[in-house]
Amino acid sequence: MKTLTEQDRRTAALLARRRRRIQILLCQLLCFVVLIGLWQWQTETGHISAFLYGSPSGILAALIAAIRDGSVWTDLATTALETLAGFALGNIIGTTLGLSLWYSRFVSQVLQPFILALGSIPIIALAPITIIWFGTGFASKVAMSTLSVVVVSIIIAYKGAMGVDPDQINLMLSLRASRAKIFRLIVIPASMTDIFAGLKLTVGFALVGAIVGEFMSSTNGLGHEIFKAGSLYAISAVFAELVVTVILALVLSSIVTRVERWLLPWRHDLS
Repeated sequence: MKTLTEQDRRTAALLARRRRRIQILLCQLLCFVVLIGLWQWQTETGHISAFLYGSPSGILAALIAAIRDGSVWTDLATTALETLAGFALGNIIGTTLGLSLWYSRFVSQVLQPFILALGSIPIIALAPITIIWFGTGFASKVAMSTLSVVVVSIIIAYKGAMGVDPDQINLMLSLRASRAKIFRLIVIPASMTDIFAGLKLTVGFALVGAIVGEFMSSTNGLGHEIFKAGSLYAISAVFAELVVTVILALVLSSIVTRVERWLLPWRHDLS
């Protein structure tokens, strides 16, 4: 009987969470519909200028036109590839360096001001340098995306490594485990929660870096199209490209979340 009662409680809790998610989704959809409706109504009645602020119908028309001529798919693929490459490189480099700093508190303190100094530089200020170093092609966009990610990844990975329970480390030391073994069996697994939190955060940073790189020099990509449409004062086209950019960001973030649930299933179960 006890087992059945616990199972019933788990089922009830699961149903309650599903109802809660549905309620939240419906509220989000309602807010979105109301916002779009008010925006369209304001532009149709002339209360706000469609030339300056665009309109939902104009944005939809620009988006449909981009889909029909196929340009949106080329731009989307270009920006997605740049973002993924920068995201991967930035997190691989940053996570490796951040976790490695666990080995020496002295080295981490020496490098700390340099890491913070690099992180304080606005990413757009690095664009001219990356163009000079890597040219105007794909490599410069990946470099911008990587630079947007790497510092945040270092800091988060180092924070996760230094937050490991010292009692676990002392236990491993009492068993005469080497530092390499402690690092592999304790530090890395314990840091995964922080690392995945950083991955969710740096998805957006990687996309921003790629977009900024496309602003500076490119012949395609979402950033290039946004810059071109803005130069022509085609506000609806700008918003249409922004919609595609937001969708790309949500898809990438969703992929990271699914990978996290696959690798860290206990966190999903606890939530």
